[in-house]
Amino acid sequence: MAPSVVSTIVEAAENTEARNPVKLTTTTRQPLEYKGKLDEFNSFDVTPVIGREFPDAKLADWLRAPNSDELLRDLAVTISQRGVVFFRAQDDLTNDLQKELAQRLGELSGKPATSKLHIHPVSNSQRELGGKDDEISVISSEQGKKIYNRSFGFFTGVGTQEKKQSAKQGWHSDITFEPIPSDYAILRLTELPKTGGDTLWASGYDLYDRISAPYQRFLESLTATYAQPGFSKAAAANGFELYTAERGAPENSGSELRTVHPVVRTNPVTGWKSVFAVGHHVERINELAEQESRRLLDWFVQLIVENHDLQVRHKWRSPNDVAIWDNRSVYHTATPDYEGLGSRTGQRAVSLGERPYLDPNSKSRREALSLFEGRNLSV
Repeated sequence: MAPSVVSTIVEAAENTEARNPVKLTTTTRQPLEYKGKLDEFNSFDVTPVIGREFPDAKLADWLRAPNSDELLRDLAVTISQRGVVFFRAQDDLTNDLQKELAQRLGELSGKPATSKLHIHPVSNSQRELGGKDDEISVISSEQGKKIYNRSFGFFTGVGTQEKKQSAKQGWHSDITFEPIPSDYAILRLTELPKTGGDTLWASGYDLYDRISAPYQRFLESLTATYAQPGFSKAAAANGFELYTAERGAPENSGSELRTVHPVVRTNPVTGWKSVFAVGHHVERINELAEQESRRLLDWFVQLIVENHDLQVRHKWRSPNDVAIWDNRSVYHTATPDYEGLGSRTGQRAVSLGERPYLDPNSKSRREALSLFEGRNLSV
């Protein structure tokens, strides 16, 4: 059952181009506390800021344990606090179990009853290498080359004339262009190249903490338009239609992959603030002039790439390695450095959460950890 929620709608600003009022949603919700149910399992923090690994645990066992709800609830809290959690060689984790895990993580941490598993507008069962289940997105390097290179040259540079000098455009949080975006995502790689293909995550909590207090307050007053027109271009270039039916929540439908969310949001599980408007699904900051918006959005990515101590880099060692992350508070990017070294394929289940909001009384991660020092937090 979801914790009690008190919501208000506050007018934040006016969209000066469309002349339509832009509303900033604010919500107050009691954060969840870690109960210590995972303490018996071997684990370690991958970096001080982000990432935890359970090298021996089996997720399929946790799903069927007598205290499964308690284990998975604490796992959800741990993921939200640490940003991303890793498991090795989950050979017993089927697609169906992976989907069950994604949905239960959200339910046990209080997501709305109408939020289910996301169906990707492109990466679904209608694609040649898309599998048979719309709620499992097949992450395929071979499929990616076919679909996206014709429009963007994302994978091999085909269709572009420039040599690749930066990979910063890869950073993003999943599906932020949806009115109801993701809370938790689970990626299980089933086919690995000989080397390469690492994934990096970065902490939105820590990015927020590195910004000065006056600038934090300014950013908290802003909203952004989140959009992904590239998917429509890819569909047109490859002769298929986007998935326009309900994509896991009643609000997520249609072909216009565009919505408005806060620039800074509160994670309801931790109660901590993070910068949300980061990456290639963010079009512009609504209340600012175009150049001002672009400079801010570029600066957010710059803070990631210039601060490797808020990142964690994960090497996929064996098939069925698993990563689970909280899209509300981290960003990630793949590393397309394995051309000629084999294919990279994975199964991804994406849970949908709540409509993003900012709790004006929420705290930063550093502030919260200093206030609660000595309490039983998973971090």
